[in-house]
Amino acid sequence: MNFFRGVIAGQSAGPQPTGAETIQKLCDRVASSTLLEDRRDAVRALKSLSKKYRLEVGTQAMDYLINILQTDRSDSEILGYALDTLYNIICNDEEEEQDESEDENAQKQADDLGAQFTEKLIQDPEHVTLLLTLLEEFDFHVRWPGVKLLTALLKNQGVQVQGVILVSPMGVSRLMDLLADSREVIRNDGLLLLQQLTKGNAAIQKIVAFENAFERLLDIITEEGSSDGGIVVEDCLLLLLNLLKNNSSNQNFFKEGSYIQRMKPWFEVGDDNSGWSAQKVTNLHLMLQLVRVMVSPVNSPGATASCQKCMFQCGLLQQLCTILMATGVPADILTETINTVSEVIRGSQVNQDYFASVNAPSSPPRPAIVVLLMSMVNERQPFVLRCAVLYCFQCFLYKNQKGQGEIVATLLPSTIDANSISAGQLLCGGLFSADSLSNWCAAVALAHALQDNLTQKEQLLRVQLATSLGKPPVSLLQQCTNILSQGSKVQTRVGLLMLLCTWSSSCPIAVTHFLHNQDNVPFLTAQISENLGEDERLVQGLCALLLGICIYYNDNSLENYTKEKLKQLIEKRIGKENFVEKLGFITKHELYSRAALKPQPVFPSPEQMLFDHEFTKLVKELEGMITKAVHKSSEEEKKEEEVKKTLEQHDNIVTRYKELIREQDAQIQELKEQMLSLSTQNEQMQSTMSQQLSQIQQHKDQYSILKLKLGKENQSPPTNHGDVSQVNGLQTEELLQLREELEELRRQHALLQTQLHDKDALVDSLKVSQQTESPAAGPENTELLQDLESLKDQIQAQSAEIHQLKTERQDLLRQAEAVASDGDGTSHATRTDLESRLRAQQSETEKLKDSRAQLEQQLAAATSTVAIVQTEKTKLLSELQESKKEQDDLLMLLADQDQKIHNLKQKLKDLGETVDDEDDIDARDQTSEEDDEDED
Repeated sequence: MNFFRGVIAGQSAGPQPTGAETIQKLCDRVASSTLLEDRRDAVRALKSLSKKYRLEVGTQAMDYLINILQTDRSDSEILGYALDTLYNIICNDEEEEQDESEDENAQKQADDLGAQFTEKLIQDPEHVTLLLTLLEEFDFHVRWPGVKLLTALLKNQGVQVQGVILVSPMGVSRLMDLLADSREVIRNDGLLLLQQLTKGNAAIQKIVAFENAFERLLDIITEEGSSDGGIVVEDCLLLLLNLLKNNSSNQNFFKEGSYIQRMKPWFEVGDDNSGWSAQKVTNLHLMLQLVRVMVSPVNSPGATASCQKCMFQCGLLQQLCTILMATGVPADILTETINTVSEVIRGSQVNQDYFASVNAPSSPPRPAIVVLLMSMVNERQPFVLRCAVLYCFQCFLYKNQKGQGEIVATLLPSTIDANSISAGQLLCGGLFSADSLSNWCAAVALAHALQDNLTQKEQLLRVQLATSLGKPPVSLLQQCTNILSQGSKVQTRVGLLMLLCTWSSSCPIAVTHFLHNQDNVPFLTAQISENLGEDERLVQGLCALLLGICIYYNDNSLENYTKEKLKQLIEKRIGKENFVEKLGFITKHELYSRAALKPQPVFPSPEQMLFDHEFTKLVKELEGMITKAVHKSSEEEKKEEEVKKTLEQHDNIVTRYKELIREQDAQIQELKEQMLSLSTQNEQMQSTMSQQLSQIQQHKDQYSILKLKLGKENQSPPTNHGDVSQVNGLQTEELLQLREELEELRRQHALLQTQLHDKDALVDSLKVSQQTESPAAGPENTELLQDLESLKDQIQAQSAEIHQLKTERQDLLRQAEAVASDGDGTSHATRTDLESRLRAQQSETEKLKDSRAQLEQQLAAATSTVAIVQTEKTKLLSELQESKKEQDDLLMLLADQDQKIHNLKQKLKDLGETVDDEDDIDARDQTSEEDDEDED
């Protein structure tokens, strides 16, 4: 073969074959050669020609090369040549040899050529699947060119190749295995391949993330030296950005996997910050971008807040603030760090409070906010740095009323410290400096200190400024309007107008202060009504907005500038249609829509720095309301006010009903909880009952089985007692225990029989006593009652006799008095007779009294006797009932004992024991007693 080649090469005569012809011959050899070595040599020759004759090789040899990949899988060398050849005809690298005279058109044609060959290759999805399977080959000469070829395909036709890989079984997993390859060149090119694979495809990004990509990439970054690492660290960071940017699922997975904590060591920059390499700057820049991706304002508020909290807890925010205050940090890194800190603290009260407490390492220490504001109002600082500081200040004040109050407080007279520079002083200094960019930044910063905060808007009205020596101080509001009327630069006037609009919006007191100056309204109307150039249109629109705010939020406290008079002024001086047209100049400005896209102020040049993001939202909110307010008449406003009052009343009613519904919802929730707890208890009881029933069933089954066994074994009686125990499976101890239980039950039975006999005897005695005493008790009680009645009758008769004797005695006493009054006329015998009769009657009365006392004593004794008899009778009846009840209980116990004894005897009989009945025992005892008597 070599000799043949030499002969051909030595022949000078004849025409030399062209490149296309040579390639055609090589393709024929690849297709027709039966020896592997010949095919390998032909593919090697095609590889050497593929760069110079890219079109010819791609057109003629691509199908043959793909066929080699399918048929010659056993030879890694020919596979490597084929993959390299395909890579050369598809790749559009800048290193491709080109003449210096080749123009851009030729370069474009070359790029189109690579796209065409790529499209031809991926027409059949099986070709891409074939390349994925070749990546499983561990041989370096196959795996490395395969990685490069897939990367080139993704660069040229990314969407189509991504679709094929996505539906290919284990396609992404095979590519992820490249990160675990011990050969760095394959691992590094695998990173480039995954970068191309994950661009703009959320589904592939999720699959790669769940293939443990975060863990592997972070490990590689740590192994390569983090921010001090080389190009590999950069590739890893770029791949991480692809996986996390605009992918909320991967961001949540990154946070939940505690990977944010692993980012903190990246920012541990030493004290010596001199001599940063370009690669380190690039790495750290990408790392900061990665942090910003996790807390970007475009993310959902909940996810952003969660990441912000995590960054504070793990110390990442503190580490970023350390870089922020360090010296010697490159300007672009410092700028990006400021932007990163801005978004980490934006809307997070805890992070904002921490940032307010950070001090710069200066003597004396100054707050970080003050140091940053000094850079913002310094016109010698880079423009991007000043924009970053403004963004940081805006983020610090975003939804932070505490921070807004602290900034405004530094401007109030009572809190100004002459020995230190405060944030308020720097803002006022920037507001009135000669640099228009400082004016605009300071005005926007002050506007953010007033955003959605009515209290601070009112507080800022108290600020007084000393303009010059010998002149009285003027308010900050008046000074802003003075500078506005002096005709300064457009950027300055735009910043001041945005500040005034934000200040007076939703604040009637500020509107009143503004209208109180007689020159302000004529200035605004003059600005709006004039026909100025293109540059002044924005100023006219902002003046119209400010005048519209003065109408909409006017409380009619100034007679000369009520809502109606201002509307009449607009109609006469400007015209309503012209006013609305000038108001629309704001939203039609080209820079308005750019500022409305995102909160961060990003401007190509200082001159284009005109709009603030928050102000664009305010314009969008106020434009429609001001237009309606200008066109409304006084009658319509009155109707609207009435409607507002009615709506407020309805709102109050709705509020009350809402509170009632909340209370009812709370009650319903409590009842639901109670129901759940009760249902849980019910389920537990049901399960317990089921368990118990199953246990009972098991015991029943065991008992039935035991009974059957005992029944079968009793059919073949054993020869002796020991055999019976063994056959029945029972031990001697169990028989002894059963006997002891039987004896114990017999003793209890005898005891109960004795107690029953005693109770029966007692009952019988009670019955006898009741029978003997009850008949006597009745007549005795009757006689006692009759005696009581007779005694009562005797007492009444004696009382009557006593009463009669008292009457007679009184008669005798009257006769004696009559006799005594007659004196000597009455005979002595008569007196004597009366005295004797009186004595007899008195003695008889005493007797009757004694007799009555005796009768009363007998009556009391009889009554007590009756009561005692009744008590004894009741006691006997209750004892009789108790005895009957005890007798019934004893009978029940005796029946139970009999049943137990019977059951035990039956068990003993079943076990083969001989058991005597009670009748047999009694008969045996009687026989033994008779025998004893005979012996005697």
